[in-house]
Amino acid sequence: MSKLLVVDDEFRIREIIKKYATFEGHTVVEAEDGLSAIEKANKEEFDLIIMDVMMPELDGFSACREIRKLSSVPIIILSARGEEYDRIHGFELGIDDYVVKPFSPKELMMRVNAVLKRSGGSDAQKDIFTYEGLTVDFSGRIVTIDGERVDMTPKEYDLFFYMVKNQGLALTREKLISKVWGYDFFGDDRTLDTHIKLLRKSLGEYSRLIVTLRGVGYRFETQ
Repeated sequence: MSKLLVVDDEFRIREIIKKYATFEGHTVVEAEDGLSAIEKANKEEFDLIIMDVMMPELDGFSACREIRKLSSVPIIILSARGEEYDRIHGFELGIDDYVVKPFSPKELMMRVNAVLKRSGGSDAQKDIFTYEGLTVDFSGRIVTIDGERVDMTPKEYDLFFYMVKNQGLALTREKLISKVWGYDFFGDDRTLDTHIKLLRKSLGEYSRLIVTLRGVGYRFETQ
């Protein structure tokens, strides 16, 4: 069971999502605008947030930006706008998925469960990877270098964790995008390359562990 925060100024939308989420076994907390969402996210721990974009007081993108300053909780954006610009803007803010209205509640729940699974959820692994001064705590979603915690964006964590778990394997760009961003990702290889660049910067001296396979993709190796 996961705890979800559903943020939408339309009561009907919140009720539909709550109905299906409860059926899936999740607990739902509601908020009707961005400001309320930020307040609740600061006071309570959530496993995932479903956030509408167009809301009074504070829009969803702005609320996501504020929440991201304090938390890496997975966020799914709901929006009546399906333009590429809006999707890209959302992913740049660190959201995990983007769903266009009107949406199928069943499909939304499938996306919720997929994001929860990718981010760890209640089935998070308990093992810890260590190499020299680098430590990766999968269940806690914590990366430390020489005892100092490394700050990463949610997608950097997802990408790095997937690469570490598949260390030694040649990971194609297509596989990385599919496993980290999902089958319905609308971006291109440049998004992956940008995140790899940011990830290497975050890892400092351990950036050498991420090897570029020209024309193929990347590999995480410690040999």
